[in-house]
Parts: sequence; structure tokens; C-alpha cells
Amino acid sequence: MADVEIEIEEQESEQLYFPEPSERQLTARAVIVGCLVGSIVSCTNIYIGLKIGWAFGASIISAVLGFSIFSLLNRKLSVLETNIAQTSGSAAGYMSSAAGLLAPIPAMMLLGYNFSWYALMMWSVSVAFLGVFFAVPLRRQVIDVDKLRFPTGTATAETILAMYGDAADALAKARVLVIAGICAGLFTLAYHFVPELEQPPIHEWEWVPGVAYLAVAAAWGFKVYLGPSLLGAGFLIGPRVVLSLVGGAILGWGSLGPYCQSMEWAPGPIMAYENGPRGWLLWPGVALMVSEALGSLAFSWKTFVNAFTMPVAKSLDEEQTVSGHIPNSWWIGGLIGGSILAIIITQFVFDIPWYLTLIAIPVSFILSIVAVRSAGETDINPIGGMGKVTQLIFGGIAPGSISTNLMAAAITSAGASQAADMMQDLKTGKMLGAAPRKQFIAQLCGICVGILFAVPVYFIFTKAYELGSEQLPAPAAMAWKAMAVILNEGFGALPPFAEESIIIAGIIGLAIAGLRQIKSIANFVPSGLAMGIAFIVPAYYSLVMFYGLVVWLIWKAIAPAAAQKYNFALASGLIAGEGLMGIVNAGLTIVGIHAFGDIQLRIRELLQYLGLQ
Repeated sequence: MADVEIEIEEQESEQLYFPEPSERQLTARAVIVGCLVGSIVSCTNIYIGLKIGWAFGASIISAVLGFSIFSLLNRKLSVLETNIAQTSGSAAGYMSSAAGLLAPIPAMMLLGYNFSWYALMMWSVSVAFLGVFFAVPLRRQVIDVDKLRFPTGTATAETILAMYGDAADALAKARVLVIAGICAGLFTLAYHFVPELEQPPIHEWEWVPGVAYLAVAAAWGFKVYLGPSLLGAGFLIGPRVVLSLVGGAILGWGSLGPYCQSMEWAPGPIMAYENGPRGWLLWPGVALMVSEALGSLAFSWKTFVNAFTMPVAKSLDEEQTVSGHIPNSWWIGGLIGGSILAIIITQFVFDIPWYLTLIAIPVSFILSIVAVRSAGETDINPIGGMGKVTQLIFGGIAPGSISTNLMAAAITSAGASQAADMMQDLKTGKMLGAAPRKQFIAQLCGICVGILFAVPVYFIFTKAYELGSEQLPAPAAMAWKAMAVILNEGFGALPPFAEESIIIAGIIGLAIAGLRQIKSIANFVPSGLAMGIAFIVPAYYSLVMFYGLVVWLIWKAIAPAAAQKYNFALASGLIAGEGLMGIVNAGLTIVGIHAFGDIQLRIRELLQYLGLQ
């Protein structure tokens, strides 16, 4: 009993809220609203992730909207119910990333592989659940013993408590989010029919002075683009990352691209991957992304050491001494079941031998430990870096097999994504006095519902638009594909002088990772990841996020209180509005509706098909 009393005292030292024993927690309404909000975020993450390679979390938005919806209905959620809403919402929101729909799966499709929707559903379930089961035995060490901060989890707990202190504030934020979403959605629908709204053809306006120069710049991607989601992203990702994107775009598309074309290293059309500057710029861009990610991992060697010295589990009896904890039988049984399912799916869908998947799972568990500690200490989950480590490992274990290389790394990225996400949620729960067992159930519900939304939306976008096109550049997938190709075919597969560019970019990426370790200058060191992405996506994607940053800075200067209060809500609304309406636009593209006149034509065809005309 003494050990139990000590553990309870440690838990209370971090708690901000002490619920009544009878307070409602795991309720159907909390789970449902969280799953729905999180699934919306997951769908928008597919849209924005296939454009710029980033995904945004759903914890705070699920908490705010869940609280606000039921407050408007005069059926207010309890604090612990709101925590369940954010837990299930967070799990659903990250399914776009955990299921590999932003990197490994599109990378496989870029290499010519095709998958059925049900196979992708089963794959998503197996790998996402693995991450949750990886996280459970780590909870006591990183949260109760090490007391890692987990900044997103901490911020979510504080946000939830703030809403109960000032409900009007939460409702105001929700109102801003919804209005921004509606406006962004209407604009997105409008530019489907009038593309000039999204990309005003300024370079074609003959009366503009210097229009000839604008036309040349536009050919290299420096043109006006007004996508609401990326404009909103510019509000959120901060000056350092945005300026790194702009700097990368200028260096890549404004300097290196024209130079490599003039030297005939890439003599083809500007946007051609096969023999054009776009295909050449891919390699230094990927080198920047990979080297900085791996360098950051190397410089975080203490995280590795701490991870490997952690006890991975308590005994079953000890785990169940404190009410509400997750029994070992749950996560061990789930881990065995998820592993078996992953082995079957990778064998029959991706032609990966069962024993290689059996190797990939423990490797993924080890790297998930590192990801969890990294998220706890820095709020950064190095999913890309974890995946690249696995790609390097399997480049040696299974040389010559691109599918094995990619999908083994996909297991790692899924594990890292869901394990760190769940730990953020458990940190929130710890601060609010929630029962981990009930959060565990909510997490599993969020995963299942998130998959039902994310996989179909992924198929809608990839059927409507070509992966690797200007509409869906898929920069993260390009990086994964490039890494697999190099490990499989060697440097001989590269275009002229790309090998030298990789070496130089790799050195720069390592230097950036090193400089980021110096706290006094860390905020002024550019992001190698952002610069690498700017080499891969068209330049105007970087520019529109710069527009967002400028708007945010002006807003902050004019009304600092309002900017601080509504920044996240406004940005989230812009991202969600375009993302959701983007699904509608993709559907219109699939059925061939590109102009208002096409609507009448399709209705007539439908009536004829039904025999009504």
C-alpha cells in the first residue's frame, strides 16, 4: 500500500483539476463529437499534407468544438468528457499520417503500386493500433516518473480548464473558426469554376510594367496563389519556418533550377521529373530533409540513452493497483493481434516476407520509444527521421526491395505517430485526473472512425489529381521514394551532378542540425526540413504561406490581443474550410464538372440514364 500512496501523491503534484468521483467521463456523446471533429481534421490533413507534407494536430480543436457544440445546446460536457473528446479527436486526426497516407503509401503509388480500399483499411488498422500498444507500457516512466512536459498535451489541458473559466471565450473562438471555414469553403468552391480566383494570371496582364519578367518568374513557379489552407498555415508555423520556405524557394527555383537547366544537367521542361529542373531539385531537397532529420536524432543521443534505460512495463498485478490504469492484458493482447494482422497484410498486399515484418515491428517499437521521449521533451515528433532510420536498416537487410524498404519504414512512422500522440493525450489526462483506461478506449475509437474517413478521402484526391502534379506535389512521398530508389539502385540512377548536390545539401543539413543545438541562436537557424520541402513543391506554395505570415504580423501589430486570442481558430478554419471543400472539388473533377454548364449536362445525362428524360 505504501507504493500506491506514493504514486498517488506524485500524480496529484502535477494535477490542475481534481474531478468528483461521479464526474462523467467516457460517454458516447464525447467520443462521437471527438471522432467527428478529428476525422474532419484528418481529411483536411490529407489535402494539405499531400500539398506541403505537413499534418496538424486535432487535440485543441476537438476540445474547443466539442465544448462549444454542447454548450450551445445547453448540454455542457464535463471537464473529463471534454478530455475524452480531445483524445478521440486527436487519434482520428492523426490517421492521415499514421496510416501512411502522406508519405509511404503515395510513395508506393508513385512507384506503380496500386491498392484496394479494403486492403488499405486493414493496413491502417494494424499499424495505427501498434502505435497505441507501443505507448501503453511507456506511460508510467515518461509521465509519472520522468514527468516530461509534452507541451501539446500540457497546452490542451490548460485550454480545457480555461474554457470552463470563460465559456464565452471558447464560444467566440468556435464562432471565428466556423465563419473562417465557411468563407474558405465558398472561395474554394468558387475557384473550381473560376480558376483565376485561386491563381490570378498577373503575369499575363500586358499593361503591368515589367510583365515579361513576371512571365519568366511565373514559369519557375513565382506566381500569385491564394489557397486559404496554406494562407492559414502561415499563421501557425511561425516566422522561422516560413522564411526558410521562402529562402528555399528562392535558392531552389530562382537560382539552382535555372542554373542546372542552363548547364544542361536538366535540359527538359521546368516541371518535368524525368529530365527537368524539378526532377534535379528533388535530390538536394531530399538530402536537406533527411540529413537534418538524422542529424537532429544523432545530436539527441541522450534521448536514445534515456529511452533504452526505461523499464518497458510493470507487472500485471502492479499495473492494476491504481484504479483506472490500463491492464497489461489489453496492450499485450492488442500488440500480438496487431502484429499478426500487420504480418498478414504486408505479406499478401505488399509481398513482404513475414519474417521481415517480424523484424520491422520490434525495430519500430524501439524507435517509437525515442519518438515518445522527443515529443515529451521538445514537442517535436521526428516521424520522418524515424522512417529514414528504418529505411537505412532495411536497405541493408533487404537490398533491392523497394516495397519492403518503404513499408517497413511505414510501420515505424505509424508507430511513432500514434505512440507520441497517445502520450500527449495521456499527459492531458494526467493533469485533469482522468482514467488512462478510458482514454485508451477513446483512442481506439478515434482510430477506427478516422480510418473510415481518411482512406476514402485519400482515394478521392488521388483519383481526381495525379500524385506529384502541381495540385498534389506530395513532397514527403517524394522524399521517401527518393530514399528508397537510392538504397535500391545506387547513386548511378541520379541525373548529372545530383550526387554532388546531395553531398553539399547533406553537409548543410547536418550543420543546421548542429547549430540548432546552440540555444542562443536556435530561433534564428533556418529549418532544413522547410528548405528541402521548398525545393520539391512549386514556389508559389511557399509564397502563399509568406502572405499568411505577413497578414499575421500586421494583425499582431494592430490588435495583439485579438491576434493572440483568435489566431489558432482563424487559421484552423481556413485550413479546414479549403480541405473539406477540396473533397467536393475533387468529386466534381472526377465526374467531369469543371464549369457551371457542366452541371446541367451531367444532370441531363443522369436523367437519361434513369429513364426519366
